[in-house]
Amino acid sequence: MRSKTLGLSPIAVLALAALGAPRAIAHDLGLVGPVVNALLVFLPIAVWLVVVLWKRVPNPFLTLLAVGVAYGVLLGVTHQVLWSASFGDDQPALGGNLAGALSPAMEAVLLRTFAFGSSVLTGAGVGVVAGVVGWVGARLLPAARR
Repeated sequence: MRSKTLGLSPIAVLALAALGAPRAIAHDLGLVGPVVNALLVFLPIAVWLVVVLWKRVPNPFLTLLAVGVAYGVLLGVTHQVLWSASFGDDQPALGGNLAGALSPAMEAVLLRTFAFGSSVLTGAGVGVVAGVVGWVGARLLPAARR
């Protein structure tokens, strides 16, 4: 079922967002070098743009923002699941005046909460940038078809 507002079904939005998950996994586990990492960063966003422009969604900005937020949530979940594998014995900790101010459990909750929020904000930011590019592309596309 296609959303009238987004021009794509919720499943399609989630599928597009999921294209970014391999990069998060590869990053957290240190599996790839800079070239492959760059491909894993930019290829999914290019696919998002192609799909949105090809489908001629009513509002590319809003659609890509939704994809970006969904990507951010998936990014946050991935980072949480791979937290221990990513950091190993060198777990993040509060420093400076906050070092030792909280119990280890509270410190972990605080750090993980902020890490998750940061992931969602990162995804939303990617969605905003992609959305602007998509909006401009949608405006230019009709002119190129004349």
